[in-house]
Amino acid sequence: MSRTIKHAFNASHLPSHVAEVELIYRNKVKSSERPLVKESNDAYSLFLKSWDMNKIELQEQFRIMLLDRRSSCMGIATVATGGMTDCLVDLRIVFAAALKARAANIILAHNHPSNNISPSEADKNLTARFSEAGKLLNLLVLDHLIVTKEGYTSLADEGLMFRAS
Repeated sequence: MSRTIKHAFNASHLPSHVAEVELIYRNKVKSSERPLVKESNDAYSLFLKSWDMNKIELQEQFRIMLLDRRSSCMGIATVATGGMTDCLVDLRIVFAAALKARAANIILAHNHPSNNISPSEADKNLTARFSEAGKLLNLLVLDHLIVTKEGYTSLADEGLMFRAS
């Protein structure tokens, strides 16, 4: 013996207004005028120009460089600001920015206010997490720079980039 249960749809309990989500990308710089990023020093120079020199030795900031398929810099976004010794970075914010900008690849960067350019284990682990997430989205994480006023370390140059397989 089977029973058929019928439910009448009643829309009266639904909210009358629902937020609309709109995805828009506006680029004010022509593709031909974007700087090319061919090596880590190019990325470091662009990141350093975007950094507030009054804060680079005060608090950690995490930024991403958005690159198109030609490795032209589409822009730099500050995605997190922390304290003097660490910075909490949300993968969702990073990849939301990259996807919205139609980036093909990204380069990660954060500063060490201590001026120590050596990557910590936490830096290496974070890079691995970002690389794995990027793989799922077909968005490569090409490098991760540790930035100071006086120099930088490139995890890619040092052979420390996690390559998701």
